[in-house]
Amino acid sequence: ADRFQIITEHTPGSLIIDPTFLGLERGANALIVQITLRAGRSIDQKKALYRTVAENLHARLGIRKQDVMIVLTENELIDWSFGNGEAQYVPD
Repeated sequence: ADRFQIITEHTPGSLIIDPTFLGLERGANALIVQITLRAGRSIDQKKALYRTVAENLHARLGIRKQDVMIVLTENELIDWSFGNGEAQYVPD
């Protein structure tokens, strides 16, 4: 019960994604997945997440794996407020 998602669609030309950065050939349907999460996952866990997301998007939606960019933004417990101007994860 702690899933919050923002899905944003951009008009053609309003999202700039380099078509060849790091030697990957990205197409016009490339996308960026940004995940905000609490710090603490290992490198192996992050790599497994990247693989799983790319594989699932490919299998379910036909999106090419090289068209999937994933960015993780880590933070700490104090960085979350779920309402009322309170830091629910950090006791007073």
